[in-house]
Amino acid sequence: MTSPLSTSPVISARDLRLTLGEGEAAVEILRGIDLDVAPGETLALLGPSGSGKSSLMSVLSGLEQATSGQLTVAGKDFTTLSEDELALARRGRIGIVLQAFHLLPTMNALENVATPMELAGDDAAWEKAEAELTAVGLGHRLTHYPAQLSGGEQQRVAIARAIAARPPLIFADEPTGNLDTATGTSVEDVLFERRAETGATLVVITHDPKLAERCSRVVTLADGLIASDTSA
Repeated sequence: MTSPLSTSPVISARDLRLTLGEGEAAVEILRGIDLDVAPGETLALLGPSGSGKSSLMSVLSGLEQATSGQLTVAGKDFTTLSEDELALARRGRIGIVLQAFHLLPTMNALENVATPMELAGDDAAWEKAEAELTAVGLGHRLTHYPAQLSGGEQQRVAIARAIAARPPLIFADEPTGNLDTATGTSVEDVLFERRAETGATLVVITHDPKLAERCSRVVTLADGLIASDTSA
């Protein structure tokens, strides 16, 4: 496992708030989140639907702008960035695995992994993509399109895409939510194995206590607030 180069938190959030809507229609989704995540940590954000865990992930990963508060991610101050600036800030810092895979159907597995890195200016994008797909057990499926892959294989491609560029931080939002139990467990194994081998920090958003137990720390959300924070 790669040793972290810094002991500074990969994520540092103070009084993070997210409000949707305005006036009487305003709904406060996040109501003041304080959270530090250390380099190399595996953290589960656990909670029922509506607890705010996916909204928190969206803010921490730069997919959504916080209404107020302070947020630093992988050494970058996300607090005052615009949507375009957040998109640039995510590049090289954050990999994301989503429940619905989000692979481009017109690209094969290799292209789905390599193209984002190539667009970011990585001259070794194709070599890295092939190596990462091989690492997740898909070296024999490089030229297959998403429609030719099983759900578990598609999620392995998504994991390879998130990790191939070696970002220091990986978010996985309900990564096994669309998979049967056996396939889901296999995909979890791949995700945690690759995280361990690359040394990335992993934040998993889930409502599944069994998946949360695989992490070294579990933060439970309720009504937009942190209800508990426990370490293994």
